[in-house]
Amino acid sequence: MAYYALFYEAVSDFIARRGAYRDEHLRMARDAFARGELVLAGALPDPPAGALLIFQGDGPAVAEAFARQDPYVKNGLITNWRVRNWTVVVGNEPRAVQVEKAATEST
Repeated sequence: MAYYALFYEAVSDFIARRGAYRDEHLRMARDAFARGELVLAGALPDPPAGALLIFQGDGPAVAEAFARQDPYVKNGLITNWRVRNWTVVVGNEPRAVQVEKAATEST
């Protein structure tokens, strides 16, 4: 399965406006994580300019569907979003394999 990065660009007063939609947004993210679709997600702070969400799947459709249903997007808090394929070079194996490979390669 491939990785897909969902980039969000937020309105300048995002923090002030997100309150009414935050619980639903976080519920969606937690549900996507529980289904194995969402791998990591978080804000781009200082200033709060947007977010980055990493999805895993057979194609970009799951990330695109998330964005289209996200209350932040539907209510105009996200001014622009895009999904890009992300080729992971280091870190896409289970953690035990990563540590073992790193130790072997450093000796």
